[in-house]
Amino acid sequence: MSRARGALCRACLALAAALAALLLLLLPLPLPLPLPLPRALAPARPPAPTPGPGPRAPPARAAAPRLRPDDVFIAVKTTRKNHGPRLRLLLRTWISRARRQTFIFTDGDDPDLQLQGAGSHVINTNCSAVHTRQALCCKMSVEYDQFIESGRKWFCHVDDDNYVNPEGLLQLLSTFSPSQDVYLGRPSLDHPIEATERVQGGGTVTTVKFWFATGGAGFCLSRGLALKMSPWASLGSFMSTAERVRLPDDCTVGYIVEGLLGARLRHSSLFHSHLENLWRLPPDSVLQQVTLSYGGPENPHNVVNVAGGFSLQQDPTRFKSVHCLLYPDTDWCPVQKQVDLASQ
Repeated sequence: MSRARGALCRACLALAAALAALLLLLLPLPLPLPLPLPRALAPARPPAPTPGPGPRAPPARAAAPRLRPDDVFIAVKTTRKNHGPRLRLLLRTWISRARRQTFIFTDGDDPDLQLQGAGSHVINTNCSAVHTRQALCCKMSVEYDQFIESGRKWFCHVDDDNYVNPEGLLQLLSTFSPSQDVYLGRPSLDHPIEATERVQGGGTVTTVKFWFATGGAGFCLSRGLALKMSPWASLGSFMSTAERVRLPDDCTVGYIVEGLLGARLRHSSLFHSHLENLWRLPPDSVLQQVTLSYGGPENPHNVVNVAGGFSLQQDPTRFKSVHCLLYPDTDWCPVQKQVDLASQ
């Protein structure tokens, strides 16, 4: 009996063990803990956001190129008989400060000009020495062609009775662009001139009105405008254009600029001719002018009113006095005047 009970107990224990094993097989196994990844395989952190670009500064504007003295072509119109009384004075005064940009257009050879330092800047136009509109236009035609060939930015024409303030001229031209249409000077009339225009071949006659800057005070043309004038001014065509209106050289320039091209004269009170009452110019403004002139033998008292180290008898044009005020370091200027200016 006891053996039978023992066998039954062993059987029950075996059955319990089997059931326990079966329950363990049915239970889900726990997931293993993730192992740490090596540094090389670890996901990289996203980069910290960089601040967006702020408002861009406007690009720096290129500075306009500074106008140099050699950018200007100054043409002085003269004649053989004026080389002594007029031209010698200019060579001694303002041309001495502007030799490289000044060219003298005359109608006869003169070895003395070479000795006075004018050198290759004296151009014999081979035009007539007679003071006619044809002779004047002949010289202007040569001046124009020489300027175009030079490649310079500004053309300025003056007469042999003008004093030019080179620094004042440069300062004035620096306010304009040489590529724009610039015609700068002073008219001798208070109204536009009216001329009869004759067209060759057709016999057509029309009336044209335009302003012009008097050559007696000087005038300037930008290269941009001068190039546009070429069909009516280059290679001798200036003279045939002048015949269409039968006017002198300075009037013909105004005719081409205003009458044919539609550009406009910019009036400037800084240019002066012998046609004005020069003595009325305020003395404290004389040194700010671009050109000056004088009355000549027919009106000797028409000169600028300026104090200086020279008497009116020593300096009847007042050009030497003006020059010594502008350039007191000139070796022939009165020493006392230099001392007075230095003390001021």
